[in-house]
Amino acid sequence: MKKTTILKNLILEKSILMMPAAYDAVSAMIIEQSGFKCTTISGHAVSATSLGKPDLSLMTLSEMVNQTRNICEAVEIPILVDGDTGHGGVLNVIRTVKEIEKAGAAGLFIEDQTFPKRCGHLEGKQVIAAEEMIAKLKAAVDARNDPDFVIQARTDAIATHGIDEAIERANLYHEAGADLLFIEAPTTEEEISRINKEVEAPTVAIQGEGAKTPLTTAKALEELGFSVVVYPGSALYAAAWAVKSIMHELMEKGTTEGFLDKMYDFPGFNKLMGTDRFLDLESKYLKVLLA
Repeated sequence: MKKTTILKNLILEKSILMMPAAYDAVSAMIIEQSGFKCTTISGHAVSATSLGKPDLSLMTLSEMVNQTRNICEAVEIPILVDGDTGHGGVLNVIRTVKEIEKAGAAGLFIEDQTFPKRCGHLEGKQVIAAEEMIAKLKAAVDARNDPDFVIQARTDAIATHGIDEAIERANLYHEAGADLLFIEAPTTEEEISRINKEVEAPTVAIQGEGAKTPLTTAKALEELGFSVVVYPGSALYAAAWAVKSIMHELMEKGTTEGFLDKMYDFPGFNKLMGTDRFLDLESKYLKVLLA
């Protein structure tokens, strides 16, 4: 079965789809090996790890496509990619969809912020007119080669216009062809509960540590009616904390020996990478020379 079809089916299942975000091939491999059925590529996380810069539209399309291609080649699970604002107007959206799809992704999402956008949990956001976003979504739907390639629409209108406008936009975006809807950064129980009562399509929740939306369990979000829950920073934040911790250990003690129970060692990391499999493949073709 195609990865696009797998992702679409997972979204439509009764149980909520947990989607931790990857930022590179290693994080995606760990997500896959931990048993998750899919992953997403977070622009917030890729901007941080690739550029050392915040999520403020500094990542270019080509940079995101390259990272997407590398991650897609490293894992078998389907991947949903952060397409930001589509990197411009409707013509840019068309190119974004085509390039992300060619890179091996199973879907992407675009948002209705103005360009340059910013992380959805920062202040000072602005949104484009709903009609412009509808045009972008129609262009995205027409641009995909595979009809099962998932198009997710995100609205940041809560911050600028309130929950009523955000719900209205979500339904309009679904009518325009979006398969999955995401209302960014609800902050109250009332807002969260209204989303699935009033949005007539599969919906996404987000769980960002220290972000505006309160943390809860995937089960609780499932009971509220969400189809998908995304964890955009969990892997990145944990990895950054681990690097900080071991560097402190090394600086203070001059050795990492006391940290070995909190990290991969060389054999363990080779196992994660599947090094033996690559060496066996190499030997298969070089056995005449090695005989």
